[in-house]
Amino acid sequence: MTGRASPSERLYTTLRAAILNGVFAPEQALKPQELANAEQVSLAVAREALLRLVGEGLATRLPNRGFAVPAVNAERWQQIAEARAVTEPAMLRLSIERGGVDWEVRVRATHHHLARTPPWEPGGRFASDAWSEAHRQFHRALLEGCGNPVLLDGFDRMWTASELARRWSGAIVPERDGADEHGALEEAALSRDAERAAELLARHIRHTARNLTTGTD
Repeated sequence: MTGRASPSERLYTTLRAAILNGVFAPEQALKPQELANAEQVSLAVAREALLRLVGEGLATRLPNRGFAVPAVNAERWQQIAEARAVTEPAMLRLSIERGGVDWEVRVRATHHHLARTPPWEPGGRFASDAWSEAHRQFHRALLEGCGNPVLLDGFDRMWTASELARRWSGAIVPERDGADEHGALEEAALSRDAERAAELLARHIRHTARNLTTGTD
């Protein structure tokens, strides 16, 4: 039957959701054989799914071919935040310069959707899947006006790699006023204030990395 997910795809999807939703603790081992036994798949399938997660920054490789959930204060999160804080404001400047009416409509629509999506799972400490997707769509919409698919591909990869850090940051500092930050970003972008929009976006990105570090002191 066409369209059925492979065993590796199903395990990857299950593990990805579990890691993002805090089922596994930071630095907890992800043992291929145990996962294979639990999901009734082969060891090769389990390793394939784990390697895919490593590629997304949602798992790390250990000595002797092991795997684990990344550490909360991993230097990688700071490196990703630095890369995003350099590239995304530059992309936003291009979007403001090049984006037309369709871009403006997309930014406004995705912000409207984000603002009206409940951010937390009921009784949970982590952002809901619906909010996380609305969040991604808004940030990508801001940058799509740049018209450069190579830059947008880089954004997609870094966004996925930083999703775990972003969720941990939200769990540690739930009082952060992200809605206000997003509203200010929309206003600056649509008013074509490139300097302010770029500054706000860089600050927004760095805030997440800073919360992740200081929230665990």
